[in-house]
Formats: sequence, C-alpha cells, structure tokens
Amino acid sequence: MTDHAGTYLRSYLGGMQSSIWPGFKPLPGRLFEVDVCRGIAILIMVVYHLMWNLRNYAGYDINVQEGFWGYWQEATVGLFAILVGVSLTLSYRREREIRPVGSLWPKYLVRGATILTWGLLVTLVTYLTLGPDRFVRFGILHLIGVSIALAYPLLQFRWLNLALAAVVIGLGLVMDQIRPDLPWLSWLVRVPDTGGVDYAPVIPMLSRVLIGVFLGNLLQPQLAERLRSSSTMLLGTRSKMKPAWSAKNPAVRVLERMGQNSLLIYFVHQPILIGLLFLVGAGRL
Repeated sequence: MTDHAGTYLRSYLGGMQSSIWPGFKPLPGRLFEVDVCRGIAILIMVVYHLMWNLRNYAGYDINVQEGFWGYWQEATVGLFAILVGVSLTLSYRREREIRPVGSLWPKYLVRGATILTWGLLVTLVTYLTLGPDRFVRFGILHLIGVSIALAYPLLQFRWLNLALAAVVIGLGLVMDQIRPDLPWLSWLVRVPDTGGVDYAPVIPMLSRVLIGVFLGNLLQPQLAERLRSSSTMLLGTRSKMKPAWSAKNPAVRVLERMGQNSLLIYFVHQPILIGLLFLVGAGRL
C-alpha cells in the first residue's frame, strides 16, 4: 500500500468514527448558526418520520408522500442539502487558508465516500427490516456523499452555482413528467414506486446543494471572519461570539448540539420512535 493510499484509508476510517462520535460541547471552527439550522432540520425530520411511523406501524391514515407531509419532507431534505452546500463552502475556504495551492479533491472525495458508506449501510439495514418495497434506495446520506464529490470543482464560484442550480431544477421538472420506469436510475432521477421513507435523487436535489454553495460564497466575507475567530477561540469563550439573545437561550443550545450530532441522531431516532410506539401499545407489525 502506498503512503497516499494509507493516508486516505486512515482518513476514511477516522471519518467513519468521528462522524457519529457524540459531541456535547461547543467546538471551535464551527459556526453556531449553521449547527442551529442543522438542528432545526433534524427536528423537522424527526417529526416527519414520526408521521411515517404512525402511518406504517400504528395504522393512521396519513398521506406522508403527497400534500402537506410531502411538502414537509421536501423542505426537510432541501434544508439539509442547502446546509451541505454552505458547510462545504466554509470548509473549502478554511482549508485554502491552510493550503493555498494544490488539489483538495482527495480530501473531499474521502469525505464524500464516508457519508456515502453510511448511506449504503442504511440501504442494507432498511432492506433487511422493511423489505424490498420500502427500503431506502437513495436517501439524504447518499445524496450528501455524492454531492460532496460533485460540488468540489464548483466551491470557489458564486453565480455559476446559482445558474447550474436553475438548470438542475429545470431538468428535474422535465424528468418528473417522464418518470422513467428504470429502477437502476433511481439514484439520479425520480422513478415510479419509490415508497421508501427517505428519497433524494441527485436530480433535482443537487440543485439545493448548489444553492447552498452560492449562499456560502455570497456571505463568505462575513462568515469567513466569524469562522476565523471561532477557530482561534477557546471552548470556554466561544459563547462570546454569539448574539446576546442566543448565548443563554436553552433552545438554541439544544438545537446547536443536535446540529453537531446530526448523523448520530439520524441513526438512532427511528429505532427510538418505533420502540416508543410499541411501548405505548400503538405499534403493530
């Protein structure tokens, strides 16, 4: 094994571990606003999955794929995807301050592979537990993993990302009319009969990531200064960076911690919700 291959493998394995390792303290080098927004996304995802569980395990007549809850799911996935784009932009700028020249592609490829691996694990587990009709074919984790690799060449641009996002949205509208009955394309475009709890094909959901990259670059001067200050401050003084209204707000603190532990919560919340349904006697197989 070459030195580079060994480095990438260690980075990959380390990323697999650190991505789900619980963190309960504010971390330097992170913006609390992004973590709070990610915490909000986690919260509305939990609400949606509760509705899905009430329909599938408690027999309630809730249409979770169309109407209000269909839009709720779209908003949830869209918010996650936008935050991925914003976070990628911030990460890229921070890495460029440390390493102004040279390709960062391997680093982001490893990061994308880490998230994609977790997505494939979700596919396997849901296939075994939910069956071939309801398993997660290509969900939010798959989308994030692929998007990290696809978005890397565009992280330094602003308006180009907005233009490409419009193109991807347009392609999505066209493909929604066609809906090719080709299951092997389910990762790329929406296809019929994708009844899983989590579905986020590249087209059109990549557009949300590109919008996030655009927003990250648009706000980059202000965010970069905040990020630089956050990276150099001690954990105990990081709260001084927050506005007065949020520094002692318990809801903000909870959402921030949820945002820091979003992947861990993603994995554990469904078994907890389903277990609670059966515990109170509302669930049935």
